[in-house]
Amino acid sequence: KHTKYVSFSPSAAKVGKTSLIMSLVSEEFPDVVPYRAEEITIPADVTPERVPTHIVDYSGIPNKGASWCISSSYCLLITLLCGVDIFRVPLILVGNKSDLVEHSSMETILPIMNQYSEIETCVECSAKNLKNISELFYYAQKAVLHPTGPLYCPEKKDMKPLCVKALTRIFKVSDLDNDGNLNDNELNFFQRTCFNTPLEPQALEDVKNVVRKNLIDGVCDNGLTLKGFLFLHTLFIQRGRHETTWTVLRRFGYDDDLELNQDYLFPPLKIPPDCTTELNHNAYLFLQSVFDKHDKDRDCALSPEELRDLFDVFPYMPWGPDVNNTVCTNDQGWITYQGYLSQWTLTTYLDVQRCLEYFGYLGYSIIAEQESQAAGITVTRDKKIDLQKKQTQRSVFRCNVFGDIGSGKSGFLQAFLGRNLMVSRTKHQLKEHRSYYAINTTYVYGQEKYLLLHEVFPDFDYLSDSDLACDIVCLVYDVSNPYSFEYCAKVFKQYFMDSKTPCMMIAAKSDLPEVKQMYGCSPLEFCRRHKMPPPQSFTCNAASAPNRDIYTKLTTMAMYPHVSQADLKSSTFWLRASVGATVFAVLGFAMYRVLLKTR
Repeated sequence: KHTKYVSFSPSAAKVGKTSLIMSLVSEEFPDVVPYRAEEITIPADVTPERVPTHIVDYSGIPNKGASWCISSSYCLLITLLCGVDIFRVPLILVGNKSDLVEHSSMETILPIMNQYSEIETCVECSAKNLKNISELFYYAQKAVLHPTGPLYCPEKKDMKPLCVKALTRIFKVSDLDNDGNLNDNELNFFQRTCFNTPLEPQALEDVKNVVRKNLIDGVCDNGLTLKGFLFLHTLFIQRGRHETTWTVLRRFGYDDDLELNQDYLFPPLKIPPDCTTELNHNAYLFLQSVFDKHDKDRDCALSPEELRDLFDVFPYMPWGPDVNNTVCTNDQGWITYQGYLSQWTLTTYLDVQRCLEYFGYLGYSIIAEQESQAAGITVTRDKKIDLQKKQTQRSVFRCNVFGDIGSGKSGFLQAFLGRNLMVSRTKHQLKEHRSYYAINTTYVYGQEKYLLLHEVFPDFDYLSDSDLACDIVCLVYDVSNPYSFEYCAKVFKQYFMDSKTPCMMIAAKSDLPEVKQMYGCSPLEFCRRHKMPPPQSFTCNAASAPNRDIYTKLTTMAMYPHVSQADLKSSTFWLRASVGATVFAVLGFAMYRVLLKTR
């Protein structure tokens, strides 16, 4: 919260602006009034909102972000209001020197106040007998911190569209079971989140009764509907309790313009060089709850309608059709639970700032009761330390896939998602929806890991740092094309021969007749010379789902880059690594069935 300013306009000479300030400070009417009072600061610890406030006797230059207290004897009112529009800040109309009159002028003033939405309130006071002096400055602070203008349209007697939009998102985030109502538990959680105190059962019932009396569909199944929720906030504002609505808005990340605050969406997160970003356990639990909330038919996949509902709290649709080619989907092409978690893992790894933003829209820090979205992110240790210690705590490994045009890279990525060549061609790989990433889980020694495949565009002369930065390199060549291997050999020699990044050669399209590669040596001999594992045969042109063993091998090499070539050639080594994959695949299916029944 930033410092706020309260300024007094030059409504007229000798209307008591300076006397008001002097009376507030000294708590007595000054015998001698200076031409202008010095700027005064009210410390944060003595104000209700804990915000420092500067009081400025008008200097002739408007202060941006100030609340203007226009002091007058009311006879100059119309003249003053002619210039109101230029300020664009909250206004308080102050009738000073009330000790000099025997009657109140509020009845005359209120219609004019209602005519100009910039005027937050009117106050009659007296600097001489200290009438309403403290109240005046309280209202001034309130006008700045909790202005009515952004929330409410007096002419229409209703909340403004931006306010309705923000409160609708807040309602949907707070509707934890997504049934369209806030039940007592959800209302209590909301109350505790925003005001640090739960509502007593009778108080909850009283609130709902107020809504019932005014709205037919404000309460449903003993829960507060969206219409009821919006009605309550309209009522708060109309009764002058707009600080209640502002407290809710700011708790959910909104600024004075009813936009989500950048500090809320992008909390600080330090990422040292050679470190990566992953979701931690609490973040995955949160994402699971979000998935469960929107998977209404309980089929462990999100239909297009369910996905739109999930992202309804976003200002835009964050996932395009390319996501369906990046993660696992069901037979209908809908993103599965595993695919959903995989896409979040991918976003966190590649663009953690975007992940923080998305978590902000979903209300992670509020629902998970964390300080910020950054609490859901794990920053891994420097990769060099992993190499020194010969072990890693990371869960996500990146494999960059190189290969000439037509070598089978795209098929290799899609096969990782369980799609054979026929499925990829018919259902998924429309050119405009093509993805150059694929991510899925693998199991190594019984540990679940994410392997992220990235297809690198085959432009040998323009490989960027991100094209080269990875945990393992996959070099793909077409066994039926005699010129396909040469590209892989050149990439390896120029970029990876002297690096510590492990590499694996993939002999793709192994279902086709193999031809001699037009290169100085065979792929097998090339791998032997450069101490690489022998080329791994691979095809996705089969009736069944492609074999996943190759992906387990890639993940294992990424996890253990220090493993010797002798171990890599040992069938026992690969058996130990992959046996966990088979066991956990069976267990995973069983757990899937159990979770489905439970949910």
